[in-house]
Amino acid sequence: MIITKTEIYRFSIPMVPFAIATGTMSSAQNVFIRIYTDQGLYGVGECSAFPMIVGETQDTCLALAKDFAMLWKGRNALEIDERLNELNLFVAGNTTIKSAFDMALYDLAAKNAGLPLYKFLNGAKKEITTDITVGLGSPEEMASKAVEFVSQTAMILKVKLGKNPFDDIKRIERIRESIPENISIRVDANQGWSFDEAVIALQGLEKLNIEFCEQPMRAYHDRFLPDLRKKTPVKIMADESCYSHKDAERLIDTDSCDYINIKFSKSGGIHEAIKIYNTARKGNIPCMIGGMLESRIALSAKLHFAYASPELRFHDMDTCMLGHLEDPCVGGVKFNGYKLSIDDLPGIAADADNTFLDKCKKWVI
Repeated sequence: MIITKTEIYRFSIPMVPFAIATGTMSSAQNVFIRIYTDQGLYGVGECSAFPMIVGETQDTCLALAKDFAMLWKGRNALEIDERLNELNLFVAGNTTIKSAFDMALYDLAAKNAGLPLYKFLNGAKKEITTDITVGLGSPEEMASKAVEFVSQTAMILKVKLGKNPFDDIKRIERIRESIPENISIRVDANQGWSFDEAVIALQGLEKLNIEFCEQPMRAYHDRFLPDLRKKTPVKIMADESCYSHKDAERLIDTDSCDYINIKFSKSGGIHEAIKIYNTARKGNIPCMIGGMLESRIALSAKLHFAYASPELRFHDMDTCMLGHLEDPCVGGVKFNGYKLSIDDLPGIAADADNTFLDKCKKWVI
């Protein structure tokens, strides 16, 4: 199945501003691609640049997308290992844009096999419920948003922290007193605390029934994670500290975390995400599937990955629910409250709305 051309789109999605410890995003800076083949099939991929976390912008993603498309033109789309290795030899890092090309290859492979992607990956459907994220704000603003989500049947809240630890404790105290006791709360500091601040924050949160804390410190402070775990019973989830299965091995070998967050934008896509998941399974470390600000297109691929990963414990799959003002997807993930499902169609079963694409700047390679 020979690649004949690739369409590349500046896939910007307007949204309500969303704040985390390291910055605020006022639009989803996404890239969408379609890879066409001589067999009449095309595969789709989407990625979402989050500069303050992964270090890629929409423009850097677009620039490399053109290079990747040239590199793959005339090559066999079904040789997934070979194609992805070419990207990694061409440029180090840049996992966000690589994830879109990875996704398109898996979409094509599953379509060629006539299977939904999760079946192509030897998975099976299961009930999946996502959390919903409360962005940074004042304790009152965050408590109000938490109450709103719970009124909409949310049972799991992911709360953004990572500022002054005493203020962060107040944020969770205010939320916890505003919602029923049976609502789960997990927190994400997005690398916002120093070691000393993390100790203060997590010890202050112990009494508030926190499921886990995601990425309390900068990744370059990973050496302090084992000591942090000794100073608090709050479970630690590695996010920005884990981009690859080699990172997962390092974290597991040093007893640095209780859980790992897998994101395509960090792993470079499905191929490496599977390796991280399998490495974590061997090390008895449960995982979560998360994301940046992707639409329901990339979210659909993540749902297939979740179906194919039976021991995946946590699902942070609310990316398109975080203030997107337009839905550019046709088909794809369906929401029933905070429960996810998808139709049994070949591939990832999602595509971009051509009406939305008509408004996007486009390149054809």
